Amino acid sequence: MSSSILILGGGCFGLTTALELRSRGWCVTLIDQGTLPHPDAASTDISKVVRMDYGADEQHTAMGQLSLKRWREWNARWGEDLYHECGFLVMSRDEMRPGGFEHDSYRFLSSRGHALHRINAETLRNQHPAWNHALFRDGYLNPVGGWVESGRVIARLVEEAKSAGVQIVESAGEVAPVHAAGRCVGLQSAQQSWDADVVLVAAGAWTPVVLPHLQSVMWATAQTVFHFQPDDPRPLMPPQFPVWGADIGRTGWYGFPANRDGLVKVANHGPGHRVDARDPRQMPAGEEERYRDFLRQTFPALADAPVHSTRVCLYCDTFDGAFWIDHAPNHPGLIVAAGDSGHAFKFTPVMGGMIADVVEEKPNPWASRYRWRSRSEAICDGARAFD
Repeated sequence: MSSSILILGGGCFGLTTALELRSRGWCVTLIDQGTLPHPDAASTDISKVVRMDYGADEQHTAMGQLSLKRWREWNARWGEDLYHECGFLVMSRDEMRPGGFEHDSYRFLSSRGHALHRINAETLRNQHPAWNHALFRDGYLNPVGGWVESGRVIARLVEEAKSAGVQIVESAGEVAPVHAAGRCVGLQSAQQSWDADVVLVAAGAWTPVVLPHLQSVMWATAQTVFHFQPDDPRPLMPPQFPVWGADIGRTGWYGFPANRDGLVKVANHGPGHRVDARDPRQMPAGEEERYRDFLRQTFPALADAPVHSTRVCLYCDTFDGAFWIDHAPNHPGLIVAAGDSGHAFKFTPVMGGMIADVVEEKPNPWASRYRWRSRSEAICDGARAFD
């Protein structure tokens, strides 16, 4: 008889795990509180960055490399390019120095044979003229990397899961684990209950709501996103305008080239502010001016472009910035896959296999980094860390 699993959450963690476990013979039911793609989920946007640049972080670089390969394979399988390999340009206002994201990424990838292109103020002016070359003086272009149409990817994965035999339950409302005889045996909403051998909570920013005992180690953090619509998007398209980071290691600013609709997405991977995922999304006062001030300094031609739309995106941040993927101690039958910390979607093609190995308690070379842990044994993931 096949093992059964309930997966709570239809984002990149939940859907890829559902597909992987179904391919391994599991009976899989995926439940989401809303419709899929969920309009409030972090993954439901027009784009996410795909890169292997991670400073001197060997594991995340390797995960990024394999993900890039599989994004290309998904493009081929789908017969549609949802991953766009236009490159990743990272620039610094100062000379790149050891310890900085730009320097360490450049050195680490170059030492492993990747052909990166060093960019100075002059080459920035000549090759990427939308940038303020008087302000940004050092950096590099990695031609391998780009962006993915994240919301459309989620829609594709939903259809693949249905075709594979995953039972998908949408608009379930608030859902909570059910425990009996010291074990997690299912999930329940106000209207319905479901039973299975094990339960995986992959609810993104809603995870600390579903599992309140995790609120000391993970929480929802609100980040803002702006979509601008310039009158002439052509100068803001590849190759002269690829995916970019502008002093990203210090300031958090990053963004994308104009898409097919002429929209330029700009965002900030900063500290944000803690919120409850159930609360209404509110854009902070003065946020548009903060963005325009950045654009005036960095991309003057974009500074006055009309705002097409905005989003308040919720990360599920862990206290040390590392993902959280493990069986729950003292809660047999319950597994958690959460803690995206704002840098998970690029790894979508490799997450399902890793999480499925954790579910089945099989060895996985990457999973130990994301084990259950206390704040006293922080991994201190360089991708994102908090006090």
